[in-house]
Amino acid sequence: MNTREIHLSPEFKAQATKAILAISVFIATYLIILVFAVLLTALCIAAGISLIAFKPMLATIALGIGLASLGVLILIFLLKFIFKSHKIDRSHLTEIKEHQEPELFKMLREIVQDVGTNFPKKVYLSSEVNASVFYDSSFWSMFLPVKKNLLIGLGLVNTVTKQELKAILSHEFGHFSQRTMKVGSYVYNVNQVIFNILFENDSYENLVQRWANVSGYFSIFVVIAGKINEGIQWILRKLYNVVNKNYLGLSREMEFHADEIAASVTGYEPLKKSLLRMALADNSLDNVLNFYNGKISDNIKSDNLYRDQSCVLNFLAESNSLIITNGLPDISLEEQSKYDKSKLVIKNQWASHPTIDERIDRLEKTGFSTADNSDSSANNVFSDIDQLQKQITSKLFETVSYQGETTVITSDIFFEEYKKEALSNSFSKTYNGYYNSKNPVTFDLNLSQPHNDKITLDELFSDKKVDLVYSAIALQNDIQTLNSISNKELAVKTFDYDGVKYDRKNAGKLLEELKPELDRLNELIKWNDCAIYEFFIEEEKQQGKPKELEQLYRDFFEFDKVFDSKYELYTGLLTELQFVNVTTPFEQITTNFSKIKPTEELLKKEINLLLSEAVLQTELPFEVKEKLEQYTSKTHEYFGVTSYFDNNLNMLFVALHNYGYLLSRKYFLMKKNILAYQEELIKEYAQSVVYSG
Repeated sequence: MNTREIHLSPEFKAQATKAILAISVFIATYLIILVFAVLLTALCIAAGISLIAFKPMLATIALGIGLASLGVLILIFLLKFIFKSHKIDRSHLTEIKEHQEPELFKMLREIVQDVGTNFPKKVYLSSEVNASVFYDSSFWSMFLPVKKNLLIGLGLVNTVTKQELKAILSHEFGHFSQRTMKVGSYVYNVNQVIFNILFENDSYENLVQRWANVSGYFSIFVVIAGKINEGIQWILRKLYNVVNKNYLGLSREMEFHADEIAASVTGYEPLKKSLLRMALADNSLDNVLNFYNGKISDNIKSDNLYRDQSCVLNFLAESNSLIITNGLPDISLEEQSKYDKSKLVIKNQWASHPTIDERIDRLEKTGFSTADNSDSSANNVFSDIDQLQKQITSKLFETVSYQGETTVITSDIFFEEYKKEALSNSFSKTYNGYYNSKNPVTFDLNLSQPHNDKITLDELFSDKKVDLVYSAIALQNDIQTLNSISNKELAVKTFDYDGVKYDRKNAGKLLEELKPELDRLNELIKWNDCAIYEFFIEEEKQQGKPKELEQLYRDFFEFDKVFDSKYELYTGLLTELQFVNVTTPFEQITTNFSKIKPTEELLKKEINLLLSEAVLQTELPFEVKEKLEQYTSKTHEYFGVTSYFDNNLNMLFVALHNYGYLLSRKYFLMKKNILAYQEELIKEYAQSVVYSG
C-alpha cells in the first residue's frame, strides 16, 4: 500500500514555531549568562593572580586560588551538560536480527519504504505493552545524525492483529519521517540541557564539596558560587517552564502527525482499534504480573506470561460482554467512555500526548480508510512466538529473588486461580455495575417503608440507574476540580463545561449552580437504594427466610460510620513514623517513639479486634495471623542508644500495613455479603417467576 499524501497541519506549524521561539529565547539568555560568566572568570583569575603577586604568602595564595576558582566553578556549572549523555538501559531488552525474524523485518522494510524514513539501527523486544523508537542522546546529538532503535513489546504483539501492529509501527517511524519532525528532537535535547543545569547536580555538588574541603578559604568562594548559581537557576527555571510547555504542545501535534502517517499506510481503522484496546491489554498484563507478585513467597512463577495475559484478556472481554473480532476484543469508543460522565473539559497544556478521544477524532478526519476487515494475530509475524514469549518471561523472572526452589504453573492452573480470585473480588453481573463504584447509601432502616408501586428488579439495576451513579461521581469530581480552579490551586485560565466556555473567575458561580444538581442526583440514588432494600426485604419475607438482610445492612451501616476514623489510625501513624526514613537526632527519635506509644496501643487493640472477626477468618493466611499475634502480644522497642532495632521496626510496619488492608477488606466483604445474600434471593425470585409462568 502506498502512503496517501499528507501535509503538516497549521496547528503543527504553529506549535513548531512557538517551540523554536522559546528555544531561541533560552539560547539568547543562556549565551548572555555564559558571556558574563566568562568575563567573571577572567576577572577572578586576574584578581587572584594580582592578590598573590601583591603579597605572596600562604593565606593570600589560598585566597587567590579560591577567588580564581569562583568563576571556574560557575563556568563548570553552566557547561557540565556538554559532557552529560543519556543512555537507555537495555539490560531488560532482547535484540533480534533479521535471520531470526524474517517476516517481521519484511514488515519493517515495507513500513520504512511507505513512510519514507530510515531503517532502525537495532530492533529490540521487551516484556511490555508498548512500542517506541529510542536512541542514546547527548548535547551533540542536536548537531550530529543519530540512528534510532526500535522497541517492540511482546505484551503489545500478543494483543493486536498484524495490521494493527503495522499501524502502530508506522506511527513510531512516522515521528522521524520528515525533516521538520527533527524540531521535536531538537526541543527534547534543549529540554535535557536545561533539566541538567537545574536538577542533575549530584556530581557537580560532590566536586564542589571536595574542593571546599581542601581549605577553609576555598569554602568561602564555594558559598559565593553557590549563591550565583542559584540566581542562574532561578532565571533558567522560568525559561524551562516556557520551553517545556511549548515542547509538550509540539509533542501532542507530533502524535497527531504520526497517527496520520500510520493511517496513510494502513487506513485509520487498525490504529483506532488498537488504541481503544490498549488500556485493556495493559490491564491484562498488569493483572498477570500482580498475580505472580503475590506468589513470590510461595516460589511460584510462570513459563509464559503471555498465554496468561491472553486468558485474562478473554476473561475481561467476556465479563464486559465485548464483541470478539479477529480473535481479539473489539472495544467501541462508546464502550470505553461508558462510565465517564464528566462534562468538564480542561485543555492539559502539560500533557505530552493527546487523549484517545482526540486522537481517534483526528484519525477519522483523515478519511484514510480500508475495506479489508480480515486479519490475524500479530503473533503470527514471529517465527516461533511461543519460544520467544517463554524467553522474555524467563528474563523477567530472573530479576525476582525467591527464597526456595521455584514451581512453574501452567496457564490452565493460573487461570483457574486467577478467575477464582477475580470473582471473589467482584460483584455479580446481576447488579449491572451499580455497586462497582459505590456502596449502599446509609439510610434509616426503621423509617424505610414499602413503595406503593412494585418496582421490578430490572428497573432497580437498569442502565438508567447505573448512569445516575456515574453521573453523580463525575459531578462530584467536576465540583472538586472547579473548586481548585476557583481557589487558584489549578493554574487554569479557561475551561469548557457541557460545551460552554468559561473563564476562571466564573468557576465559583458555576459551582453554586452544580451543587443542587449533585444533591438531586444523590437523593435519587438514595431513593433507589431504599427501594432496593425494600424489594429484597419483601422477597425475603415472601420466601419465608429468616430475617438476615436487615442485620446485614445494619452491621454495614454501623461499620461505615466508624471506618474513616479507624482508617485514620493507619494513615496517621504512618505519617508519624516518617521520621525513620530521614536523618533524625537520637534524642528526637526517642521522643518520637514515646509520643506514638498511646497510638500504637490503640493499633494493637484494633488489630486484635480484626483478628477475631468471623468475616476475615478465610482472608488471614497463617503466617500473617502469626506475625500480627506476635506483634500484639508484647511491647517492642524500636531504637537503642544509636541505632534502630530493624527487626522490630519491620514488624511494626508489617502490622500497620496489614491493619490497613484488613480494615478495607472487612468493609469490602461486609458489602459483598449483602450483595451475595441479595443474589440468593434473586435466584429464588427468578425460579418463582419461571414456575408461575
